[in-house]
Amino acid sequence: MQPRVGRPTRIMRVIAGTYRSRQLKSLPGLDVRPTADRLRETLFNVLTAGNPSALEVTVWVDLFAGTGAVGIEAISRGASMVHFVESSGRSAELIRQNLTSLEIRTGFQLLKQDSIRALRALESSGTIADFVFLDPPYDAEGAYRQTLETLSKSQLLKLESIVIAEHQKKFDPGESFQSLVRCRKLEQGDAALSFYQLASTQ
Repeated sequence: MQPRVGRPTRIMRVIAGTYRSRQLKSLPGLDVRPTADRLRETLFNVLTAGNPSALEVTVWVDLFAGTGAVGIEAISRGASMVHFVESSGRSAELIRQNLTSLEIRTGFQLLKQDSIRALRALESSGTIADFVFLDPPYDAEGAYRQTLETLSKSQLLKLESIVIAEHQKKFDPGESFQSLVRCRKLEQGDAALSFYQLASTQ
């Protein structure tokens, strides 16, 4: 994929794990807004809580995956399977290129479809996710609610599953969606991460 003339391709890096410090490409301009290295580092620091092996053999769904940076970070840290979901053909090809550049050939699935269709397909296949990350375009506020509502009713999640939504600090995606309840919120610069889990019925 050739970048547009005069608009350099942004470079990111894998934070830790097997592919630590390896570079990842993003599309030029504003076509893709990748999760910043610093925010991604904060996310994974929270999820590992000082235990580098905490994410080993976990299953991820990376929705609105963009560059694939979050899912690739999970693979680098030992995830056994990452389902990348991206409806844009250009972005899906970029994810494929990033995986190829790291010589990652197994442990992932790339679904080129919208998030709701992908979630239903994964549920039908019997997938159970430990982590679901969603990062819709910041101007697509309705996508947050639609996706979180779908997840709240989905068999993809177990009680221990964690759903993470990246969003603008000034935008609140919502406190709860049926039994899916926000349990933590972190802010960094203009961005924020909201963490959700299913509320126990016991």
